[in-house]
Amino acid sequence: MCRISVRRHGTLLQISNEFIVLFESVGRDERGVNPSKRYVAEVASGLLSLDLHFCDAFCAMPQVLLIDDDRELLELLRDYLQADGFSVNSATDGYAGLKSVQNNAPDIVVLDVMMPGINGMQVLTQIRAVSPVPVLMLTAKGDDTDRIMGLELGADDYVSKPCTPRELVARLRAILKRSQNARSQKQDTRVPITVGALTIWPAKRRAQLAGKDMALTSTEFSLLEVLARHAGETVSKQQLSEEGLGHPLSRFDRSIDVHVSGIRQKFGLLPDGSSPIQTVIRMGYQLVVE
Repeated sequence: MCRISVRRHGTLLQISNEFIVLFESVGRDERGVNPSKRYVAEVASGLLSLDLHFCDAFCAMPQVLLIDDDRELLELLRDYLQADGFSVNSATDGYAGLKSVQNNAPDIVVLDVMMPGINGMQVLTQIRAVSPVPVLMLTAKGDDTDRIMGLELGADDYVSKPCTPRELVARLRAILKRSQNARSQKQDTRVPITVGALTIWPAKRRAQLAGKDMALTSTEFSLLEVLARHAGETVSKQQLSEEGLGHPLSRFDRSIDVHVSGIRQKFGLLPDGSSPIQTVIRMGYQLVVE
């Protein structure tokens, strides 16, 4: 249970002590009036009682944190994301972004690589030290180095700038969908998956190796879960992308390879010196059954 509070023009107006509702819709009715703000005004003045279904709808809005020093781009993305059903917070530098991650616990972070002061890679490293929150990197077009480095540091995906808001929304929804996959899978996710020394609890998004928790990113967990469900079988990159990342594999996309490399590093080697995740040339990957 939490407070019903309304955020208007950067201020917080407490209404009651039951739920929290953030009214951040940018939709307009036929008269050009923002209906959510009109609703807030009526609630605040006592003219209208709160509709719990309305509250539930707003509480379910995924919260995205935008970290970018380009203020014009932030405003553009904020308007588009809010119109598409997201609750949006923003920060114009890395330090403010890190503080927002800790204080607001966003569902997903959009992080620009090139920022003054502390850059995106440094911010990502510090985020990963304290949180598994999904992170989408904004990288310079054609800069493979930033893309690969970001994925290696724990980013879940990337989009090249300049990007269209529509592409960004599609990527965000794909990441959120796969990070919440455990709650909607048809398999009984309460039953752990055990492969040798590896144990995975899909519903808890938790993995242990020899009794010790593995520090996996959301994307690494999703890919490892797919491999574990098909342990001893070769899983194609296309299948890994569709089941683990939530979208078809793009041509020249190396993100699967980079994420699998990260999982391998956290696994370590088998007694014979080989990796527990084997590459099957021109086919995919296989989680070895000991």
